[in-house]
Amino acid sequence: MKIKNSIFLAGVVFLSSCEIPGAVLSTPALPAADATRPAEISSGCISPDPAQDDIDRALGFTDDIFSGSDWARSYTVESSRVFVTFAADPLSAIAFVEALIFPCGYGEPDLDAFFNGENWRVIFENYESYQAASECKSGESLRLYQFDAVDEGYEYKINYWALNDTDTRVMGLMIVFLAESKPLMDDYSFALFPELASCK
Repeated sequence: MKIKNSIFLAGVVFLSSCEIPGAVLSTPALPAADATRPAEISSGCISPDPAQDDIDRALGFTDDIFSGSDWARSYTVESSRVFVTFAADPLSAIAFVEALIFPCGYGEPDLDAFFNGENWRVIFENYESYQAASECKSGESLRLYQFDAVDEGYEYKINYWALNDTDTRVMGLMIVFLAESKPLMDDYSFALFPELASCK
C-alpha cells in the first residue's frame, strides 16, 4: 500500500507552516528576556540560522532506526530549523525530525505556547479528522503528544516527541503509522524513546 497523500500533505504543511498565517510550529517564537531565564539567554540572542552542528544533529538524531531499505530520507535547512523526512512506502509510514532553534532561549511556558492546539490544527488540516489522544512527560526535558487521525477512510496513529536539547534547541520527532500497524509503531517508539514510548 502506498503512503496516503494526506501524510505527505501533512509533511508539506509541517514544512511550510511558517508561511501560513497564525502557524508557529516551524518558526520558534522569540521569547522576551526576563528574570526567570538563565543569564546567558536573557543577555542576548543567537543567530536563528542553523549551523553545521544543527544539520548533523538533525540527520543523526534517530541513529540508524530509519536506515533500512524501506526508508527514504530527505532534508531541508531553513531559518530557525532543520527538517528531516523519512518516508517508508512499503510500511505506509512516515517520520519527521525537526531541529528547532529558539534564538533567545525558551522555558516551559514557551514550549506550552509553542506546542498548542493551533499548531496541531495546522499540521493535521489535510486529514478528515484528528483527535488528541494523550499527552505526557518524562522528567523536565521530554514531552510526548499522541494523536488519532483519519483520512480517506484510513485510521492513523501519530506520536510527536519534543526534547529539550540545549538552552536554545528543541528536537521534535513525529512518526505516523496506520492504526493497523500499531504494534510496529510501538516497536519504533520504544527504539526511539524507551523512557517514553507511550503515555499509557
